[in-house]
Amino acid sequence: MTKGILGRKIGMTQVFAENGDLIPVTVIEAAPNVVLQKKTVETDGYEAIQLGFDDKREKLANKPEKGHATKANTAPKRFIREINGVTLEEYEVGQEVKVDVFAKGDVVDVTGISKGKGFQGAIKRHGQSRGPMSHGSRYHRRPGSMGPVAPNRVFKGKLLPGRMGGDRITIQNLEIVSVDAERNLLLVKGNVPGPKKALVTVKTAVKAK
Repeated sequence: MTKGILGRKIGMTQVFAENGDLIPVTVIEAAPNVVLQKKTVETDGYEAIQLGFDDKREKLANKPEKGHATKANTAPKRFIREINGVTLEEYEVGQEVKVDVFAKGDVVDVTGISKGKGFQGAIKRHGQSRGPMSHGSRYHRRPGSMGPVAPNRVFKGKLLPGRMGGDRITIQNLEIVSVDAERNLLLVKGNVPGPKKALVTVKTAVKAK
């Protein structure tokens, strides 16, 4: 059974484990999410719950958004995402989902939008090696061969310079080190995608051992 919650990445810190190990953790603030809608096979063709996170100012919400939120007895939300694979009977529209759905030791997948890096060369973007920097080499940080001579074109998928970052990325099998229900915080071992204050989705791991 899948569980999930939306939150904000606050930043990274370190905590000591009971055996004295120093663990790097990412702090995720997950204020109570509201179940805005239940999707069922009969009405939508699949099963999922729709979660809303982070209240939006009344002025910024349009009429459909306000109506959708009113059905769940809540304010319009800035972020709305669906969590599938859940047991629908456990949720009601308008119910709050809090960080205590997860417990210490749970294994989760965290999804977010990676930091945008702008236009980058092949070395930074794809991890290619550079040429020698001396002795008249004239080949330093360029992309390398464009492919064979025979088809007079560059094949699709050739690793070239271009826009880097700003992609939807999921990091799998991260362990929850601590759950602070009072302050709505999750401490997840390791790093998660995106800059500080970015939206992240925390879900039960798909490939947990």
